[in-house]
Amino acid sequence: MQTRFTADQLADPHIREADSILRTCVHCGFCTATCPTYVLLGDELDSPRGRIYLIKDLLETGKPASDKVARHLDRCTSCMSCMTTCPSGVDYGHLVDHARVRVNDTYRRPWPERALMALLAAVVPRPGLFRLAVLAGRLGRPFARLMPGRLKGMAGMAPAGRIGPAAVDRPQVIPAQGPRRKRVALMTGCAQTVLRPSINEATVRVLTRHGCEVVVPEGGGCCGAVVHHMGRDDDARAAARANVAAWTRVEADGGLDAVVINATGCGVTVRDYGHMLRDDPEWAEPAARMAAAARDVSEVLAELGVDAGPADGRPSVAYHAACSAQHGMRLGDGPKGLLADAGFAVHMPAESHICCGSAGTYNLLQPDLAQRLQARKVGHLEATGADVIAAGNIGCIVHIAAATSRPVVHSVELLDWATGGPRPY
Repeated sequence: MQTRFTADQLADPHIREADSILRTCVHCGFCTATCPTYVLLGDELDSPRGRIYLIKDLLETGKPASDKVARHLDRCTSCMSCMTTCPSGVDYGHLVDHARVRVNDTYRRPWPERALMALLAAVVPRPGLFRLAVLAGRLGRPFARLMPGRLKGMAGMAPAGRIGPAAVDRPQVIPAQGPRRKRVALMTGCAQTVLRPSINEATVRVLTRHGCEVVVPEGGGCCGAVVHHMGRDDDARAAARANVAAWTRVEADGGLDAVVINATGCGVTVRDYGHMLRDDPEWAEPAARMAAAARDVSEVLAELGVDAGPADGRPSVAYHAACSAQHGMRLGDGPKGLLADAGFAVHMPAESHICCGSAGTYNLLQPDLAQRLQARKVGHLEATGADVIAAGNIGCIVHIAAATSRPVVHSVELLDWATGGPRPY
């Protein structure tokens, strides 16, 4: 793609990076076939290629973002399926991140959108506040069908079970069972500690059972993905610095073999910390080091080898490969292979490469599109005939569970069960 940035514009390192990415695109259109919003809407501007043209014009002209630009960028789920598909290696993820910062800085949204985004940015990353919001959501669940789309989505997120906090979420060191094989820091996250505290509990059990000393560090918190995808760059970078500082202290205290993450959406963001803080002299090196240490829990368990007992009576599993797992962290068949090795009969649904519509806060900010993607995904998962649905990302788990009667669990909960833990449903 030809670009026309001025020399003054190219003096900005962010524009230089965008220019390099834009020039990689050859307009082939392969990305359109795997883009969830283009598959639904058939609008070129709701495809990666169309959004690239919008971003190019936005950055070259230097004008404030328009309603049109904001609308089509907001509809992007950030699933990164286009990056898996692209034969030219276009770094669409960093390009759209940069464009969202420009939208956030130059576009004034209608006040209901501003209010909702500000509320989500303030509440979701803070488990205490989010827990109160979820309790309020429970009160509204009986009336969810009568609510407008965005309020309906918020009420639907409220789980029926306990909402923590779990004992394992507090800063502590949890010793390995038997000889210590690894020392890891566990990122407990924010929304997950409220919506499904059993995931962190299962993670700690299965890791310690396989020889990991698990450190829950003081000072860690939200990965920053919620605000990052809203274009709130300063807030995202602050979250990254807080986590890097927490993990660096763990490393200095007694060594660190890995930063374990059990929500793939968070994993994608953490692995990008080196890029996010690349222009910060104080934080660039430790951020890159911690990003390199980030491992999905499935990767760590694959290294350790899962010691599962007899497989009799285990349910069949429909495995939902979250976009952040397959297109972001590029985990491949790892999580599915672990389940199969543990004795579960694993089924892959049709269109496994298409987003379920959760996408962080997308299901709250774009409820109509999210519900259409949700129905499509749930239909394919149920068509496998499996007894239970498993995924590796809390957003997908909650979003899919809201539309099916089948149990929806985290893969690590099944692996914990197979190696001596409690039944997760």
